[in-house]
Amino acid sequence: MVVALLYLILAGAYLLVVPMAVMLYLKLRWYTASSIERGFMYFLVFFFFPGLLLLSPIANFRPRRRQIV
Repeated sequence: MVVALLYLILAGAYLLVVPMAVMLYLKLRWYTASSIERGFMYFLVFFFFPGLLLLSPIANFRPRRRQIV
C-alpha cells in the first residue's frame, strides 16, 4: 500500500506539479534569459514534456505585446 501511494505521489509530481512550476518559470524568464539559462529551459521542457503536454490545453500563456517606441 505504501509503495502504491509513493508511485501515485511521484506520478502526480511528474505530470502535474513540476510542469506547472516549469510553465510559470518559463513565463517569467523567457524574454530575459541568458543563453545558458535558455539551454536549461529547453532541457526542462524536454524532461517534463509529458506533463507539459497534459497541461497545455488548460494553461495558455500568450506572448507579450511588442512595445514600439
